[in-house]
Amino acid sequence: MSAYTNRPLLYLSQHHDAMLCRMLAQRGWKISFASNLQDLHALPPGNQPLAAMLDLQGGFSDADLESFEPWLSLPHIGWIGIIAGQESLTESARRLLGLYFVDYYTAPVQHPRLAESLGHALGMAQLRPGAQHARPGTARPDGMIGSCPAMQSLFRGIEKVSRWDTPVLISGESGTGKELAAHAIHRASERASRPFVAVNCAAIPPTLLMSELFGYERGAFTGATKRKPGRIEMAQGGTLFLDEIGDMPIESQTSLLRFLETGRIERLGGTESVEVDVRIISATHVDLEAAIAAERFRGDLYHRLCVLRVRQPPLRERGSDILLIAEHVLDNVRKQSPARIRGFSPMALRAIQQHNWPGNVRELINRIRHAAAMCEDGVIQPDDLELATPADDRPLTLAAIREAAEQTAIVEALQRHHERLIDVAAELGISRVTLFRLMRDYKLQVKKGDLGLICVQG
Repeated sequence: MSAYTNRPLLYLSQHHDAMLCRMLAQRGWKISFASNLQDLHALPPGNQPLAAMLDLQGGFSDADLESFEPWLSLPHIGWIGIIAGQESLTESARRLLGLYFVDYYTAPVQHPRLAESLGHALGMAQLRPGAQHARPGTARPDGMIGSCPAMQSLFRGIEKVSRWDTPVLISGESGTGKELAAHAIHRASERASRPFVAVNCAAIPPTLLMSELFGYERGAFTGATKRKPGRIEMAQGGTLFLDEIGDMPIESQTSLLRFLETGRIERLGGTESVEVDVRIISATHVDLEAAIAAERFRGDLYHRLCVLRVRQPPLRERGSDILLIAEHVLDNVRKQSPARIRGFSPMALRAIQQHNWPGNVRELINRIRHAAAMCEDGVIQPDDLELATPADDRPLTLAAIREAAEQTAIVEALQRHHERLIDVAAELGISRVTLFRLMRDYKLQVKKGDLGLICVQG
């Protein structure tokens, strides 16, 4: 099978050209269609595009185009534009074309030339800095990164729960990025165009939490000089994210439960009952079932909040994703750094992999920020990260480096394609016979696991 078969292609347009699609499919492109931002967020995480077309021939407002910018800026996607003419371009469209597009064509488009440009766009995207760490399925516009089985399971869970308009509980250790998961659920839901309002229940003093959630009327207490809507009311039609719900005081839990049962609130100091339509997503690092047993959390509230459940994996369970996240964080730090940061040394990368990361992604971000400021010559060493130098610091031979890279590429491709060996061989650009031989050489086997087919070393 050709390595050029089933290359993922995104076609973002409000008027898809059927003849163009037919020609591209014949040339080996597997096309995903989108007409708006919600369609983009609904793309399957494991089938992210390598190249993309954006049709600018009317239909998209400047606000629409600017909402697409997180997708346009992804380093592993090469974009080609189709325009009606330069005179029809708005300033926003001109800016985005100049920043993110490999090429553009003025309609009517010669389909064979456009197909050639898409192949060129794919190749150029793969050469960009950071593209090797943003393979399809690892980097998403909502900021979530991962290709390991645990993250793929999370992405599938987000995709499933976003279809339902019911409460979701996100469990996971502190610092794992539970708010990112909440944002992803909101953006993939039918409420995506409505507000997303976050409340950290642990950060607001108990005496203020009720007024923050429910709002207050003028004169409700000293200093209340005017009516103020609460966070629940501000999320009308959208999503209310209650972070660290396990730390909410027991007296506040009673009022929250009443709102969940009736769909109505009363502002402090008021008598009017206000109907509010919001979806509740909550998150906690606390074992709520243990908190219920200790009478620190209401059992009836728990059952109201935990209709659907998603688990955010800790960093130590994410394997090679740790390095993907580290490189992504460093890319962001580079944008703010007054000095040139060249990257991590090989020993720093090994130290990152060997550390247990009790503080999860939050700890990783803080250590990299510190290291970027303290490193010499722009190369980050284990000491800059305040991590122990790996015990085995012998330099690797080129052969050992090549073998390790080969083995990692095969394992990750097997995981991405759920052990479909034909697809794995096509992605890696090798025959199935060569793939079988390499799997035998590296003692790679497959077996059934809880998350489906996963790759293990024999």
